[in-house]
Amino acid sequence: MKYNIVFTKAVASGNDFIIIDNKAGELDPLGLDYGSMAKDICRRKLSAGADGLLVLESSAEADFKMRIINPDGSEVDMCGNGARCSLLYASSAGWGNELSFETGAGILGGTVQGEKVKVRMTEPADIETGIKLGIGSNMMTVHRINTGVPHVVHIVDDLDGYPVEEMGRKIRFHSMFEPEGTNADFISNPSGPVAEIRTYERGVEGETLACGTGTVASALIAGLLGEASSPLDLRTRSGEILRVYFTIKGEKVSDVYLEGAAGLVYEGKI
Repeated sequence: MKYNIVFTKAVASGNDFIIIDNKAGELDPLGLDYGSMAKDICRRKLSAGADGLLVLESSAEADFKMRIINPDGSEVDMCGNGARCSLLYASSAGWGNELSFETGAGILGGTVQGEKVKVRMTEPADIETGIKLGIGSNMMTVHRINTGVPHVVHIVDDLDGYPVEEMGRKIRFHSMFEPEGTNADFISNPSGPVAEIRTYERGVEGETLACGTGTVASALIAGLLGEASSPLDLRTRSGEILRVYFTIKGEKVSDVYLEGAAGLVYEGKI
């Protein structure tokens, strides 16, 4: 479809997004259905292609509001790499280098220094470690945590050879996590100095090159299990490294930050 709308393509650690700036409300009279729009324009090879659509709007409580729409049209509360892309765009647009932004997961904030973006994440919820999960005839130990969206983390030995697509899909749709489902993260070498991570993303319905909330979820689980300390560096599937900062006191997790490089790739018109 033709929308006649200007957009910016952005990328963070291999996660790519289409950013639409509606902070001034100029698009409101069009009554756009962003869910249908995301299904259309996020298609690889058939359109602009992206892991998600980010719509930036005005906010009465923060410098701007960030909405995240997945390629399947579903809207989610938070996206770590999307937040970093949004902050970089906001900085380039002259909104500031230290910004607050509204999400479905609450009011968050971040700082921009060149292409390095550090975002304060929501405090995690729904933490449960040592879950015995049946997948067919196999029993695996996983850990669940919500870092703005739900994640299940599984520690493996050979990450390169692990069937992320197959097992990620089975975990994502497992009855234990119904009805909303979950993202699935697989990590190795959690004790560092650099952990490895791969993620199957709900809404994308496949493995992505990186996932910000999944990287944070994996780092926090590693910390809660006593396998890692802050800050923890994690190498994503794209090869880029994300750094996660956190404070853990007993079972309480606070002061969670995600840091890494982001870039604005090009501007276009849909």
